[in-house]
Amino acid sequence: MSRVAAIDCGTNSIRLLIADSVDGQLRDVHREMRIVRLGQGVDATGKFAADALDRTRAALVDYAALCTAHGVDRVRMVATSAARDASNRDVFFAMTADVLGITADMISGTEEAQLSFRGAVNELDSAQAPFVVVDLGGGSTEIVLGDSDVIASFSADVGCVRVTERCLHTDPPTPREMAAAREMIRERLDEALRVVPVQRARTWVGVAGTMTTLAALAAGLTVYDSAAIHLSRVGIERLLQVCDELIGMTRAQRAGLGPMHEGRADVIGAGAIVVEELAFALAERAGIEELIVSEHDILDGIALSIV
Repeated sequence: MSRVAAIDCGTNSIRLLIADSVDGQLRDVHREMRIVRLGQGVDATGKFAADALDRTRAALVDYAALCTAHGVDRVRMVATSAARDASNRDVFFAMTADVLGITADMISGTEEAQLSFRGAVNELDSAQAPFVVVDLGGGSTEIVLGDSDVIASFSADVGCVRVTERCLHTDPPTPREMAAAREMIRERLDEALRVVPVQRARTWVGVAGTMTTLAALAAGLTVYDSAAIHLSRVGIERLLQVCDELIGMTRAQRAGLGPMHEGRADVIGAGAIVVEELAFALAERAGIEELIVSEHDILDGIALSIV
Protein backbone atom coordinates (compact mmCIF):
# COMPACT_ATOMS: atom_id res chain seq x y z
CA MET A 1 0.00 0.00 0.00
CA SER A 2 1.21 3.50 -0.80
CA ARG A 3 -0.21 6.89 0.15
CA VAL A 4 -0.33 9.47 -2.60
CA ALA A 5 -1.58 13.02 -3.01
CA ALA A 6 -3.01 14.54 -6.15
CA ILE A 7 -3.57 18.26 -6.67
CA ASP A 8 -5.61 19.56 -9.59
CA CYS A 9 -5.31 23.29 -10.23
CA GLY A 10 -7.90 24.46 -12.73
CA THR A 11 -9.28 27.78 -13.86
CA ASN A 12 -11.84 28.04 -11.06
CA SER A 13 -10.82 25.66 -8.28
CA ILE A 14 -7.89 23.87 -6.72
CA ARG A 15 -8.50 20.42 -5.28
CA LEU A 16 -6.60 17.93 -3.17
CA LEU A 17 -6.96 14.16 -2.88
CA ILE A 18 -4.93 12.15 -0.41
CA ALA A 19 -5.55 8.44 -0.92
CA ASP A 20 -4.17 5.00 -0.23
CA SER A 21 -3.66 2.73 -3.20
CA VAL A 22 -4.84 -0.83 -2.55
CA ASP A 23 -4.76 -3.36 -5.42
CA GLY A 24 -5.09 -0.65 -8.05
CA GLN A 25 -8.03 1.06 -6.31
CA LEU A 26 -8.00 4.29 -4.33
CA ARG A 27 -9.19 4.56 -0.76
CA ASP A 28 -9.84 8.19 0.19
CA VAL A 29 -8.01 9.61 3.19
CA HIS A 30 -8.82 13.27 2.57
CA ARG A 31 -10.50 15.15 -0.25
CA GLU A 32 -11.26 18.86 -0.49
CA MET A 33 -11.84 21.71 -2.91
CA ARG A 34 -11.35 25.47 -2.76
CA ILE A 35 -12.47 28.10 -5.22
CA VAL A 36 -9.44 30.30 -5.96
CA ARG A 37 -10.39 31.53 -9.47
CA LEU A 38 -6.81 31.26 -10.72
CA GLY A 39 -8.05 32.00 -14.22
CA GLN A 40 -9.59 35.34 -13.22
CA GLY A 41 -9.19 37.64 -16.24
CA VAL A 42 -6.78 35.31 -18.08
CA ASP A 43 -9.06 35.07 -21.10
CA ALA A 44 -8.98 38.86 -21.49
CA THR A 45 -5.45 39.74 -20.34
CA GLY A 46 -3.50 36.57 -21.07
CA LYS A 47 -1.91 36.80 -17.60
CA PHE A 48 -2.48 35.54 -14.07
CA ALA A 49 -3.70 38.29 -11.74
CA ALA A 50 -1.61 38.88 -8.61
CA ASP A 51 -4.53 38.35 -6.25
CA ALA A 52 -5.46 35.10 -8.01
CA LEU A 53 -1.90 33.84 -7.46
CA ASP A 54 -2.10 34.89 -3.80
CA ARG A 55 -5.34 32.94 -3.29
CA THR A 56 -3.81 29.89 -4.94
CA ARG A 57 -0.66 30.10 -2.84
CA ALA A 58 -2.69 30.27 0.38
CA ALA A 59 -4.57 27.09 -0.59
CA LEU A 60 -1.33 25.31 -1.53
CA VAL A 61 0.29 26.16 1.80
CA ASP A 62 -2.60 24.41 3.56
CA TYR A 63 -2.48 21.47 1.15
CA ALA A 64 1.27 21.01 1.73
CA ALA A 65 0.66 20.93 5.48
CA LEU A 66 -2.06 18.29 5.03
CA CYS A 67 0.27 16.14 2.93
CA THR A 68 2.89 16.28 5.68
CA ALA A 69 0.36 15.56 8.43
CA HIS A 70 -1.00 12.52 6.59
CA GLY A 71 2.41 11.06 5.77
CA VAL A 72 2.09 11.20 1.98
CA ASP A 73 4.71 9.22 0.02
CA ARG A 74 4.32 10.88 -3.41
CA VAL A 75 2.67 14.06 -4.66
CA ARG A 76 1.69 15.10 -8.17
CA MET A 77 0.17 18.46 -9.05
CA VAL A 78 -1.17 19.32 -12.48
CA ALA A 79 -2.24 22.64 -13.96
CA THR A 80 -4.67 22.81 -16.83
CA SER A 81 -6.40 25.40 -19.00
CA ALA A 82 -5.51 28.64 -17.19
CA ALA A 83 -1.82 27.74 -17.01
CA ARG A 84 -1.77 26.86 -20.70
CA ASP A 85 -3.18 30.31 -21.53
CA ALA A 86 -1.18 32.56 -19.16
CA SER A 87 1.95 34.30 -20.43
CA ASN A 88 3.31 34.68 -16.87
CA ARG A 89 2.91 31.00 -16.05
CA ASP A 90 6.55 30.86 -14.89
CA VAL A 91 5.57 32.88 -11.80
CA PHE A 92 2.89 30.31 -11.01
CA PHE A 93 5.23 27.33 -11.43
CA ALA A 94 7.93 28.97 -9.31
CA MET A 95 5.35 29.51 -6.58
CA THR A 96 4.17 25.89 -6.64
CA ALA A 97 7.76 24.63 -6.47
CA ASP A 98 8.47 26.91 -3.51
CA VAL A 99 5.40 25.78 -1.56
CA LEU A 100 5.26 22.08 -2.44
CA GLY A 101 8.88 21.27 -3.17
CA ILE A 102 7.86 19.86 -6.55
CA THR A 103 7.11 21.52 -9.87
CA ALA A 104 3.54 21.23 -11.10
CA ASP A 105 3.00 19.57 -14.46
CA MET A 106 1.37 21.73 -17.13
CA ILE A 107 -0.53 19.04 -18.98
CA SER A 108 -1.96 19.20 -22.48
CA GLY A 109 -5.66 19.02 -23.20
CA THR A 110 -5.09 15.46 -24.44
CA GLU A 111 -3.52 14.30 -21.18
CA GLU A 112 -6.16 16.18 -19.19
CA ALA A 113 -8.83 14.24 -21.09
CA GLN A 114 -7.09 10.90 -20.49
CA LEU A 115 -6.70 11.52 -16.76
CA SER A 116 -10.33 12.63 -16.46
CA PHE A 117 -11.50 9.52 -18.28
CA ARG A 118 -9.49 7.14 -16.13
CA GLY A 119 -10.72 8.72 -12.91
CA ALA A 120 -14.35 8.84 -14.03
CA VAL A 121 -14.85 5.28 -15.32
CA ASN A 122 -12.66 3.36 -12.87
CA GLU A 123 -15.72 2.17 -10.89
CA LEU A 124 -18.22 1.78 -13.75
CA ASP A 125 -19.42 -1.49 -15.25
CA SER A 126 -17.65 -2.10 -18.56
CA ALA A 127 -20.97 -3.35 -19.98
CA GLN A 128 -22.05 0.31 -20.08
CA ALA A 129 -19.21 1.22 -22.46
CA PRO A 130 -18.40 2.98 -24.67
CA PHE A 131 -18.49 5.97 -22.31
CA VAL A 132 -18.43 9.61 -23.26
CA VAL A 133 -16.88 11.46 -20.33
CA VAL A 134 -17.33 15.23 -20.12
CA ASP A 135 -15.14 17.22 -17.73
CA LEU A 136 -16.59 20.72 -17.68
CA GLY A 137 -14.09 23.10 -16.15
CA GLY A 138 -13.63 26.83 -15.80
CA GLY A 139 -11.59 27.39 -18.94
CA SER A 140 -12.04 24.25 -21.01
CA THR A 141 -14.26 21.22 -21.46
CA GLU A 142 -12.75 17.81 -22.15
CA ILE A 143 -14.86 15.36 -24.15
CA VAL A 144 -13.51 11.81 -24.14
CA LEU A 145 -14.86 8.64 -25.74
CA GLY A 146 -13.56 5.28 -24.59
CA ASP A 147 -14.18 1.81 -23.24
CA SER A 148 -11.26 0.30 -21.34
CA ASP A 149 -8.99 2.84 -23.06
CA VAL A 150 -9.49 6.25 -24.64
CA ILE A 151 -10.68 6.06 -28.25
CA ALA A 152 -10.80 9.79 -29.02
CA SER A 153 -10.68 13.04 -27.07
CA PHE A 154 -10.85 16.79 -27.55
CA SER A 155 -10.23 19.72 -25.24
CA ALA A 156 -12.60 22.55 -26.19
CA ASP A 157 -11.79 26.11 -25.10
CA VAL A 158 -15.17 26.60 -23.50
CA GLY A 159 -15.76 26.56 -19.75
CA CYS A 160 -17.95 28.27 -17.19
CA VAL A 161 -15.47 31.04 -16.28
CA ARG A 162 -14.42 31.69 -19.89
CA VAL A 163 -18.02 31.89 -21.16
CA THR A 164 -19.10 34.09 -18.25
CA GLU A 165 -16.25 36.56 -18.76
CA ARG A 166 -16.79 36.74 -22.51
CA CYS A 167 -20.57 36.76 -22.79
CA LEU A 168 -22.60 36.97 -19.56
CA HIS A 169 -22.12 40.43 -18.09
CA THR A 170 -25.63 41.24 -16.82
CA ASP A 171 -27.26 39.80 -13.71
CA PRO A 172 -29.32 37.91 -14.73
CA PRO A 173 -27.98 37.60 -18.29
CA THR A 174 -30.00 39.18 -21.08
CA PRO A 175 -31.42 37.14 -23.97
CA ARG A 176 -28.80 38.68 -26.27
CA GLU A 177 -25.97 37.63 -23.92
CA MET A 178 -27.35 34.11 -23.64
CA ALA A 179 -27.64 33.86 -27.43
CA ALA A 180 -24.01 34.97 -27.79
CA ALA A 181 -22.95 32.39 -25.21
CA ARG A 182 -24.81 29.61 -27.01
CA GLU A 183 -23.26 30.58 -30.33
CA MET A 184 -19.77 30.46 -28.82
CA ILE A 185 -20.46 27.13 -27.09
CA ARG A 186 -21.95 25.51 -30.19
CA GLU A 187 -18.96 26.52 -32.30
CA ARG A 188 -16.52 24.95 -29.83
CA LEU A 189 -18.62 21.82 -29.31
CA ASP A 190 -19.15 21.33 -33.05
CA GLU A 191 -15.38 21.35 -33.44
CA ALA A 192 -15.02 18.80 -30.63
CA LEU A 193 -17.72 16.49 -31.98
CA ARG A 194 -16.07 16.38 -35.39
CA VAL A 195 -13.11 14.74 -33.63
CA VAL A 196 -14.89 12.61 -31.01
CA PRO A 197 -17.43 10.14 -32.52
CA VAL A 198 -19.97 10.43 -29.71
CA GLN A 199 -22.58 8.57 -31.78
CA ARG A 200 -20.78 5.40 -30.63
CA ALA A 201 -21.35 6.17 -26.95
CA ARG A 202 -23.82 4.27 -24.77
CA THR A 203 -23.28 6.15 -21.50
CA TRP A 204 -22.71 9.82 -20.69
CA VAL A 205 -20.61 10.50 -17.60
CA GLY A 206 -20.26 14.05 -16.28
CA VAL A 207 -17.57 15.15 -13.83
CA ALA A 208 -16.43 18.31 -12.02
CA GLY A 209 -18.25 20.98 -10.06
CA THR A 210 -20.90 22.15 -12.52
CA MET A 211 -22.04 18.58 -13.17
CA THR A 212 -22.09 17.53 -9.52
CA THR A 213 -23.95 20.68 -8.47
CA LEU A 214 -26.56 20.13 -11.18
CA ALA A 215 -27.02 16.55 -9.93
CA ALA A 216 -27.50 17.78 -6.36
CA LEU A 217 -30.13 20.30 -7.49
CA ALA A 218 -31.87 17.72 -9.70
CA ALA A 219 -32.13 15.38 -6.70
CA GLY A 220 -33.63 18.14 -4.56
CA LEU A 221 -30.81 18.06 -2.00
CA THR A 222 -30.84 20.87 0.54
CA VAL A 223 -27.11 20.50 1.23
CA TYR A 224 -24.26 19.16 -0.87
CA ASP A 225 -23.85 15.43 -0.24
CA SER A 226 -21.05 13.84 -2.27
CA ALA A 227 -22.05 10.28 -1.31
CA ALA A 228 -25.58 10.84 -2.63
CA ILE A 229 -24.31 12.50 -5.80
CA HIS A 230 -21.61 9.99 -6.75
CA LEU A 231 -22.82 7.78 -9.64
CA SER A 232 -26.32 9.25 -9.43
CA ARG A 233 -28.39 9.41 -12.62
CA VAL A 234 -30.28 12.40 -13.99
CA GLY A 235 -32.75 12.08 -16.85
CA ILE A 236 -32.28 14.58 -19.66
CA GLU A 237 -35.70 16.18 -19.14
CA ARG A 238 -34.97 16.87 -15.47
CA LEU A 239 -31.43 18.01 -16.30
CA LEU A 240 -32.68 20.57 -18.81
CA GLN A 241 -35.26 21.81 -16.33
CA VAL A 242 -32.60 22.47 -13.68
CA CYS A 243 -30.31 24.13 -16.24
CA ASP A 244 -33.07 26.44 -17.48
CA GLU A 245 -33.87 27.50 -13.92
CA LEU A 246 -30.22 28.27 -13.12
CA ILE A 247 -29.62 30.20 -16.33
CA GLY A 248 -32.52 32.55 -15.58
CA MET A 249 -31.60 33.19 -11.93
CA THR A 250 -29.66 36.09 -10.47
CA ARG A 251 -26.33 35.32 -8.83
CA ALA A 252 -27.88 35.97 -5.41
CA GLN A 253 -30.65 33.48 -6.12
CA ARG A 254 -28.14 30.82 -7.15
CA ALA A 255 -26.01 31.51 -4.07
CA GLY A 256 -29.07 30.87 -1.92
CA LEU A 257 -29.47 27.31 -3.18
CA GLY A 258 -28.47 24.79 -0.51
CA PRO A 259 -25.97 22.68 -2.52
CA MET A 260 -24.34 25.69 -4.23
CA HIS A 261 -20.73 26.46 -3.36
CA GLU A 262 -20.35 30.21 -2.82
CA GLY A 263 -17.55 30.43 -5.38
CA ARG A 264 -19.60 28.78 -8.12
CA ALA A 265 -22.78 30.85 -8.10
CA ASP A 266 -21.54 33.51 -10.52
CA VAL A 267 -20.35 31.11 -13.23
CA ILE A 268 -22.64 28.07 -13.06
CA GLY A 269 -25.19 29.72 -15.37
CA ALA A 270 -22.62 29.52 -18.16
CA GLY A 271 -21.87 25.94 -17.18
CA ALA A 272 -25.56 25.11 -17.39
CA ILE A 273 -25.69 26.42 -20.96
CA VAL A 274 -22.74 24.19 -21.89
CA VAL A 275 -24.51 21.20 -20.33
CA GLU A 276 -27.73 21.96 -22.20
CA GLU A 277 -25.93 22.13 -25.54
CA LEU A 278 -24.14 18.87 -24.76
CA ALA A 279 -27.41 17.20 -23.80
CA PHE A 280 -29.03 18.27 -27.07
CA ALA A 281 -26.06 17.00 -29.10
CA LEU A 282 -25.78 13.65 -27.31
CA ALA A 283 -29.52 13.00 -27.49
CA GLU A 284 -29.52 13.72 -31.23
CA ARG A 285 -26.31 11.87 -32.14
CA ALA A 286 -26.31 8.95 -29.69
CA GLY A 287 -29.85 8.72 -28.36
CA ILE A 288 -28.57 9.25 -24.80
CA GLU A 289 -31.37 9.96 -22.35
CA GLU A 290 -29.59 10.34 -19.01
CA LEU A 291 -26.44 11.63 -17.36
CA ILE A 292 -24.40 9.70 -14.80
CA VAL A 293 -22.54 12.06 -12.48
CA SER A 294 -19.27 10.95 -10.91
CA GLU A 295 -17.49 12.58 -8.00
CA HIS A 296 -14.33 10.89 -9.26
CA ASP A 297 -12.56 12.63 -12.10
CA ILE A 298 -9.18 14.02 -13.12
CA LEU A 299 -8.14 14.24 -9.47
CA ASP A 300 -8.48 10.46 -9.16
CA GLY A 301 -6.76 10.01 -12.51
CA ILE A 302 -3.80 12.03 -11.25
CA ALA A 303 -3.57 9.89 -8.13
CA LEU A 304 -3.78 6.67 -10.15
CA SER A 305 -0.96 7.92 -12.39
CA ILE A 306 1.54 7.83 -9.50
CA VAL A 307 0.55 4.70 -7.57
